[in-house]
Amino acid sequence: MPRAVLASVVSIAIGAAVLLAAGCGGTRTVTKTVTVAGTTKLGPGAPRELVQFGYIKSLTRKGDAYELRFDPAWMLSGITASRAKLEDTGSSDVPNDYYRVNEGDRLLTYRVPANAHVTVLAKGVDGTPVTVAQLAAIVAGKSPHPLWEPITTGFWILVDIDTVRSLDQQYLP
Repeated sequence: MPRAVLASVVSIAIGAAVLLAAGCGGTRTVTKTVTVAGTTKLGPGAPRELVQFGYIKSLTRKGDAYELRFDPAWMLSGITASRAKLEDTGSSDVPNDYYRVNEGDRLLTYRVPANAHVTVLAKGVDGTPVTVAQLAAIVAGKSPHPLWEPITTGFWILVDIDTVRSLDQQYLP
């Protein structure tokens, strides 16, 4: 191999090694641990937190918290919705791919801390944060804040044993 070619190969190899070393020096790996609370089932028994859909019948102050009377229902979609609607009505047509099923009028009682997270549909489909006290006024029909959707659209609640951690109003197209 001629000396000029050998010198070029060596200088290219040295240049590549320098670039590789420079690139590696500016990189660092960071590991971040994130704890996520949710409804993940771990071990035997029911999950500690449950998400339920249904209707708020009352929300009244009880000491330093509130008492929620809640009518649970199912918000179904996909094949589950179309089959349930077919059995209920004889038609499997499910507009907007949802079907609400309310099997009974049994009310469940939950405790709601005054600082629970609450969103309602006051300004459109994006949830508007309100306090539990403001939601109680809305439920009682005494709120000066008009809603974009009535509370009869239903709510999703996140329940930890017997305590509601969040209430989020459902949008219905």
